[in-house]
Amino acid sequence: MGGLFTQGTDGGAPPVLQILPLLLLGVVFYVVLLRPEQKRRREHAQMVAALKRGDRVVMASGIHGRVTGVTEKVVTVEIARNVQVEVDRSSIQTVTKGPALEVREKEREKS
Repeated sequence: MGGLFTQGTDGGAPPVLQILPLLLLGVVFYVVLLRPEQKRRREHAQMVAALKRGDRVVMASGIHGRVTGVTEKVVTVEIARNVQVEVDRSSIQTVTKGPALEVREKEREKS
């Protein structure tokens, strides 16, 4: 009568010790790959949720622009003077908030 911890009939290692490397590989896979990806996704979702008018953004396509309008699912981005495009929130890759934006807006109002 064999159990999990008894030696196999062919003289090999017990079944628990044979499964242990696979379990360790699963734990390492979770810690190294899955957990950091979940953290990045959560941070990106928070960043996109915090979008507001005037933020400078870079879209997944590489286009840079300034947010001029925000709705629940769509963001209006000005990519050039008087050129605005509507994009999905999920297409926003990075958000840059800086004082240089305020200076440029004041210069634009003066001219």
